[in-house]
Amino acid sequence: MLAVILSGGSGTRLWPLSREAFPKQFLPVVSDASLLAETIDRSLGLDEQVRVLAITNEEHRFVVAAHLQAQAPERTAGIILEPVGRNTAPAIALAALAAAEQNPEELLLVMPSDHVLKNTDAFRVATAQGAEAARTGKLVTFGIVPDAPHTGYGYIKTGQSHGAFQDVAAFVEKPDQATAEGYVSDGGYLWNSGMFLFRADRYIQELERQQPEMMACCREAWNQRNTDMDFTRVGAGAFMACPADSIDYAVMEKTRDAVVVPLDAGWSDVGSWSALWDIQPHDEHNNVCRGDVITEEVSGSYIHSEGRLIAALGVTDHIIVETDDVVLVADRARVQDVKKLVARLKAQDRPEHRFHRKVHRPWGTYEGIAMGERFQVKRITVKPGASLSLQKHHHRSEHWVVVKGTATVNRGEDVLLLTEDQSTYIPLGVTHRLTNPGVIPLELIEVQTGSYLGEDDIVRFEDTYNRV
Repeated sequence: MLAVILSGGSGTRLWPLSREAFPKQFLPVVSDASLLAETIDRSLGLDEQVRVLAITNEEHRFVVAAHLQAQAPERTAGIILEPVGRNTAPAIALAALAAAEQNPEELLLVMPSDHVLKNTDAFRVATAQGAEAARTGKLVTFGIVPDAPHTGYGYIKTGQSHGAFQDVAAFVEKPDQATAEGYVSDGGYLWNSGMFLFRADRYIQELERQQPEMMACCREAWNQRNTDMDFTRVGAGAFMACPADSIDYAVMEKTRDAVVVPLDAGWSDVGSWSALWDIQPHDEHNNVCRGDVITEEVSGSYIHSEGRLIAALGVTDHIIVETDDVVLVADRARVQDVKKLVARLKAQDRPEHRFHRKVHRPWGTYEGIAMGERFQVKRITVKPGASLSLQKHHHRSEHWVVVKGTATVNRGEDVLLLTEDQSTYIPLGVTHRLTNPGVIPLELIEVQTGSYLGEDDIVRFEDTYNRV
């Protein structure tokens, strides 16, 4: 079995904790592990033969790669990069084409990277049941046994039973409250989880039958692929020409071979702050509090601090989230509209919709500390053995002070070895590179001065990570 993990996402629904450049699947929103890490662990725990294939984009590729290297170095089947997002049907087609080259009947277990699933034993049982149906050529989806008349999920109407699985009678759009209540009382409806299981060849056959243009574009894009480090890049032109559609609309609603396995395993797609409040343990006042929080006469609220103390008084049914650059205060019933705030930030060209103050790079992180006219201060952390690109800047100079670890600095023709409490100066226009030759993280403070301090003032000459 090949676990296909879809790791896209725009980072809007759990903003400001989640951002476009670092969306929720990379965050520890429920436990100490990220949602992606939990998904990988869940996949590996199914069977010791299961391998993991991730599908992501250029921007997130190194974060996904770091997760796989840490958790499944011997069981990673690759990372496929989409040049643009075309929804789930084409993404899964790329995975099916990759798997079919080795074994056309390989089982593909398709999962989003940002869901919560508490009961892994129940998931393991349901997956085994689904595999039995998938081996016979069925296209399996997993339907969540509803515990409430939720209006935020699509539903699956079940048909004839075949023991552990049932025929799919219909896929139903997100209902209004009254309709959702009817579905739950009926007992014949399940939530659509967005998880699937089928043979690679059967998915290719069905997509070719239902969406021939889409399949042709995916096949062409796959044939034009090239490999870069751990990543497989498909043909950009062919994939951009591909119609965009979900697997539900493109395949599952049209095929005659769709079946559903009921799953009761504490599932959530963590689609909003209220959903996160739903699935976490509540205190005696029905609150969920994470981080440095004190409350007085507060109830029904989710309060999350990333650093600073949050003191809440006399509020009910609120969402309060603090990060180092944003504080969100919202009515818990209105959190689906957080995306409107993100859209306004984007329209105003503000960075908070896209980046955290701490920005992740393949070599480590940088974090803004202070900024003023013609200067800014950053904390830079470089992983052991990692190196920034050989580069220069047209508009700024840089002062570096090492506060932890050891740095090798290429500065023009000079090579410097700096240890803690030592510093150097990089004049404007001088080619330079920063490397951590040690076995512990390198931390330094960087002071930039100049007429323009944007991250796009970088001319790269050499780069370990093949960035442009």
